[in-house]
Amino acid sequence: MTFLESVSSPADLRALSLAECEVYAKEVREDLVATVSRTGGHLGPNLGVVELTFALHRVFESPADTILLDVGHQSYVHKYVTGRRDRFATLRQRGGLSGYPSRDESEHDVVENSHASTSLSWADGIAKAHQLRGEDDRWVVAVIGDGALTGGVAWEALNTIAADDSRPPRKLVIVINDNGRSYAPTVGGMAAHLDELRASNSYEKLLSWGKERLQQSGPPGRAAYTAMRGMKRGLRDMTADDHTGIFDELGLKYIGPVDGHDQEAVERALQLAKDFESGPVVVHTVTRKGYGYGPAIEDEVDQFHAVGVIDPITGKSKPSTGRSWTSAFGDAITELARDREDIVAITAAMLDPVGLTRFRDEFPERVFDVGIAEQHAVASAAGLSYGGLHPVVCLYATFMNRAYDQLLMDVALHRQGVTFVLDRAGVTGPDGASHHGIWDMALLQAVPGLRLAAPRDAERLVEELGEAVAVDDAPTVVRFSRGKVGTEISHLRRTDDGADVLAEVPEGLSPDVLIVSVGALADRALAVRRRLADAGIGATVVDPRWALPVPESVQGMAQSHRLAAVIEDGIRTGGVGSRLRQELRADDSTVGVVELGVPDGFLPQGTRDEILEYAGLTVDAMTEQILARLPRGQ
Repeated sequence: MTFLESVSSPADLRALSLAECEVYAKEVREDLVATVSRTGGHLGPNLGVVELTFALHRVFESPADTILLDVGHQSYVHKYVTGRRDRFATLRQRGGLSGYPSRDESEHDVVENSHASTSLSWADGIAKAHQLRGEDDRWVVAVIGDGALTGGVAWEALNTIAADDSRPPRKLVIVINDNGRSYAPTVGGMAAHLDELRASNSYEKLLSWGKERLQQSGPPGRAAYTAMRGMKRGLRDMTADDHTGIFDELGLKYIGPVDGHDQEAVERALQLAKDFESGPVVVHTVTRKGYGYGPAIEDEVDQFHAVGVIDPITGKSKPSTGRSWTSAFGDAITELARDREDIVAITAAMLDPVGLTRFRDEFPERVFDVGIAEQHAVASAAGLSYGGLHPVVCLYATFMNRAYDQLLMDVALHRQGVTFVLDRAGVTGPDGASHHGIWDMALLQAVPGLRLAAPRDAERLVEELGEAVAVDDAPTVVRFSRGKVGTEISHLRRTDDGADVLAEVPEGLSPDVLIVSVGALADRALAVRRRLADAGIGATVVDPRWALPVPESVQGMAQSHRLAAVIEDGIRTGGVGSRLRQELRADDSTVGVVELGVPDGFLPQGTRDEILEYAGLTVDAMTEQILARLPRGQ
């Protein structure tokens, strides 16, 4: 029996010797590559935390001790250890194993939100709760990547944690998983500080040399290596109480850097942290993303941070067919930047995922990666706009939520011309509840002066991005879906305020329904029109292009039909349909509105088509809803 088969709990892992753990680590890495190559997922981060995860579960006793994983995409090894290895064939699939911690799966999972930088705040709160409840024997361990430490909320938490002087001190350990990158190489002052800490520990380099060279030179060499390990332990004990750099300024105990792939060293550092009696302790581990898998190590972009289906031997992806929305945007913004020297781009640690690689290659001085710090990105964009530039802030739609205050109070209030490009808007798929970009339209429609465009195809993306960056006195938003761009859908005519009529009422039928199609669901809207025509119901299809605020021409068309149906892949509450209903009510119109959007609640994981079906956005389901709401006898 392999260790993969025999280890199904942290207790099983604690029963293994260090030599057995080394074998188990090799088995886990091989199984991760084999499994994730079939399902897709976050491969590189998990290959890098195998020994660290083992050490955490051997030194601490989850779930009595709470282990928090920030961001959560490195939780696969944690799931192996906590008895979920047999479910990895369903990873990120509908009804299958989540790619992030999930409370529904295990009592060992605590924080499901895969938005970065929040683990320290959770740890602070849980540790305080333990203390107030008299649970003085329970530890809280927060594992946070160096990339997540670029997020401001992490430093707010560190400030609070460091200022705590409760007695007895709270049992709190902060583990920095330092791999020099989040998605791409980590940027900012914290990254530079960690670089200095890594470079300052020459004994780590000496030990690494010894492990590779001395163990190859027979019994005398292995004996010398063992002696060096003993010397290292002494040095660890001597330096553990030596506060280092910024952690010293905060008043936090610091241990490290520790080789995160040396399980014995990590276990010793964690045990030493437990032995301190003077407050929270920082343990700095250095790991390598993609460790143990050659294709990941050789990937300069992100060490296989996230992969689709790949060949497990070569690491090569299956050939891609079709053009992605992200690629179409990357080409469009680069073309615009050639004509306008004032256009600059800002991203939050996701330069390649949001399509800015080509822009960066051509205009390196005009792109700014601020780390996982969306609030700073947006406030800084306001300053760039005030300084005479036109910033384009490129984020996943789900991460726009984090910078809402800055959008409202720094950009909109000051009437600064800033364009926001929201990738992965609407239903996104396998990353689950926290990554669906379904809240943007409901949140953003409350921002005074903001205009939001939702292109239905690549040609409209180019058009609407050009129109967005032409606005210099208000925020503009261009949102688009994940995945491939569909076929081009031409319009019959364009209204004076920019709405596109895609299809008129079929000949011989009355104008019963106005279908308002928002974004990439236009093909479904046209299919619904055909189904309604088969039932003797006449429908017009219009794409407002600029969905917020709803164009007056769309409001006028709605009043010439018996019913308006708005198809959108954002939440119904507060969405475009809700806005159209409000505008019609303000005009004393009696025309009803059917909001065909995503229901309130958190969406599960699955393919885009599976989740659209779950949300009731199939052609059949939408046709039935419209027929059920159509006024009778008029």
